[in-house]
Amino acid sequence: MNRRAVLLSAAFTLVAGDALASGKPKEEKAAPAAQYVELLPVALPIVAYGEVVNYIFVYVRIDLAANVDATRMRAKEPVFRDALVRAGHRTPFNSATSYTAIDEAKLKAAMLREAGAIAGKGAVKGVTVISQSPKRRTGFPKPKPA
Repeated sequence: MNRRAVLLSAAFTLVAGDALASGKPKEEKAAPAAQYVELLPVALPIVAYGEVVNYIFVYVRIDLAANVDATRMRAKEPVFRDALVRAGHRTPFNSATSYTAIDEAKLKAAMLREAGAIAGKGAVKGVTVISQSPKRRTGFPKPKPA
C-alpha cells in the first residue's frame, strides 16, 4: 500500500512539473475599473404653491474622467449625496408637467456644478439619472386660480 502511494505521488509530481515547465500561464488583461460614483437613493421634494406635495426617489450616477481615482471619489459619495439634497431643497427640481417626476435637465445641471466643485476641475464628465420613483402617484392639489 505504501508503495502505491509513493508511485501515485511521483506521477502527480511529474505531471505538475511538466505543466509548469511548458511555459508561463497566460496573463488575462484586467478589465478597466468603472469610472463612476453611484449615489444611494435620494428623496427630492416636489413643491407646489409653497407646500411639499410629493417626494421623488432618484438614483444618480456621476461619470468620472478616465484619469480620476474612482476609489477615492467613491469615498466621497456621502458628500455628493449631501450636495444633491441641499440643491434639491434650495431650488426644487419640479417638472413643469407632473408632480410624479423631476426635471432631469435641472438636476443634471445642478449636480454637474456641485460634483465639479467637490471632485475638482475636469474630474466629472457627466451626470446620469438612472431612475426615479415617486412616493405618491395620486391625490395632488388642484391648481389654484390665478
